[in-house]
Amino acid sequence: MFISSTIKSIQDIMRKDAGVDGDAQRIGQLVWMLFLKIYDDRETEWALFDDDYSSPIPENLRWRSWAADPEGMTGDDLKHFVDNTLFPGLQTLQSRGDDYRGVVIRGVFEDAYNYMKSGQLMRQVINKLQDGIDFNKMQERHALGDAYEQILKDLQSAGNAGEFYTPRAVTEFMVNRADPKLEEVVMDPACGTGGFLTCSVEHKRKHYVKTPQDAAVLQRSIRGVEKKPLPHLLATTNMILHGIEVPDQIRHDNTLARPLISWGPKDRVDVIVANPPFGGMEEDGIETNFPQAFRTRETADLFLTLFIHLLKDGGRAAVVLPDGFLFGEGMKTRLKEKLLDECNLHTIVRLPNGVFAPYTSIKTNLLFFTKGTPTKSIWYYEHPYPDGYKSYSKTKPMRFEEFQPEIAWWGDESDGFASREESEFAWQVSIDDIKARNYNLDIKNPHQGEQISHDPDELLALYEQQQAEIQGIRNQLRDILSKALSGNAKVDAA
Repeated sequence: MFISSTIKSIQDIMRKDAGVDGDAQRIGQLVWMLFLKIYDDRETEWALFDDDYSSPIPENLRWRSWAADPEGMTGDDLKHFVDNTLFPGLQTLQSRGDDYRGVVIRGVFEDAYNYMKSGQLMRQVINKLQDGIDFNKMQERHALGDAYEQILKDLQSAGNAGEFYTPRAVTEFMVNRADPKLEEVVMDPACGTGGFLTCSVEHKRKHYVKTPQDAAVLQRSIRGVEKKPLPHLLATTNMILHGIEVPDQIRHDNTLARPLISWGPKDRVDVIVANPPFGGMEEDGIETNFPQAFRTRETADLFLTLFIHLLKDGGRAAVVLPDGFLFGEGMKTRLKEKLLDECNLHTIVRLPNGVFAPYTSIKTNLLFFTKGTPTKSIWYYEHPYPDGYKSYSKTKPMRFEEFQPEIAWWGDESDGFASREESEFAWQVSIDDIKARNYNLDIKNPHQGEQISHDPDELLALYEQQQAEIQGIRNQLRDILSKALSGNAKVDAA
């Protein structure tokens, strides 16, 4: 049976269980089971190459001990074991010396939950996983990677879980342009399901890993933090799928909860690739971890402040940000001034509508910057739809090949991108012009005529902006009239 069919049949079984409600819970249930099955397969591989290998999981809790036998525990016995033995045992694992595998597994299961109420249905799911997936077969490993990618895409329609997924084409392009070298530490402080990090792993493996020693360097060069339990579980599993044996650098935490000043030189990284959550608000008090001038509850702005701080001099970042950051005022203006003073924001790729649909229809941008030298000018590139497209959809997703024109145009930062030329999609804006605009970076393509938008969200936003401007003019007229009437009253009194 194909792995994708196995996954689908498992989800169909889960739909029969009264305890599993909705796609997000089905995915959470599937992934903790998938994690243990994949981990057990990897342990078989590790033991083949290391005669002294010892599992961090107690023998009775290993997948092979309680799940692998299709005639094994089922019904109430299985349900009782999972709830009262398996989960408590995994949630209290400790590290053993320098072996952090136990801590990694504990972190995965800290907030995991067994939603299934039927032990019989749970046994059916376990048997499907046991019979349908063998991670140690290279062909199936590749197929499992594809199936896992589909699971991540399914999160787009799983309520709030949709915020965790960034289209693969976007992550590949951003990592391709950031080009993390073998020894360089790559970090995503809001890593979601780990898409940027797995792309970084594959990029390094393809371009820079030549020897077993190189592979060992790669293992220790990836860092991520995710505060929500489901995406953290997905990210850790994702890293194991991509050959990171001990993904102990994928922490379950809120990066923003740590005071900015506490991130010292040892925490600095070479490359940041990230799509920080935008449109949301952090809990009360989080903003006090940041300097007064950059305090806000807007998550994306706090993350960008952190990114600038975390980069080493010469460090590079590729970040997804919404249009609102480009034209925003107040704290956003101060943040943009900081960004352009401390970093070379050399490129902004403006994405079309629909890239992140159905999670959001907000227009987004890819910002590429290097820390250590101020910005002298910014190149913009407006990414067009492919021929025949009016938007993206499940059947017409964005593809990495669409970015080939940008890659061909890109050039080299070491010579100031001297090879870049303006075109119908590319234009350059000087820092003086940006300062004259009070750091409004929402600069339209000068080579395109005025575009009439029929997007409801854009039209509503434009309407609200116009209403706010009209109200501002009314208030000014009222103040002028009030002062004039007050002056006349004084004259009459005289």
